Amino acid sequence: MGDFTKVTIDFETSHLLFPIIIACILVALGAAIVLREQVRIAGAAPYWGRIFADMDKARFFGTIGLTLAYFSLMVPVGDVWPNTGLGFLLCSVPFVFLTGVLFLHERSVRELASIAAVALIVPSFVWWLFTEIFFLTLP
Repeated sequence: MGDFTKVTIDFETSHLLFPIIIACILVALGAAIVLREQVRIAGAAPYWGRIFADMDKARFFGTIGLTLAYFSLMVPVGDVWPNTGLGFLLCSVPFVFLTGVLFLHERSVRELASIAAVALIVPSFVWWLFTEIFFLTLP
């Protein structure tokens, strides 16, 4: 009876509980949508073929590559300076800059300087806000 009144928290894995629950809910909802709309999904191949042919592939795949690199590098960089949030800051500055450059139509010095300023100021402000005001640990 005494064990029912004790709560044990494994801090090594406790932060993974809600992402796993959300992922399971999203997979279940996705499966429900696929089952409900399977006829429409099967007939949509020509539509998606036109969309893929007309899309800006450099920006689409560039964004996916930058996002994957951003999230893949944040923790290893943060492990160099643990519990400081520098992994977030040092990865966010080039991510914001490169994403901005990727979506520029004209790459003039003025526009590149604007994106560089935003890439330096916004992640620095977010890093300062989370670490100094909210006392949250970033990767």
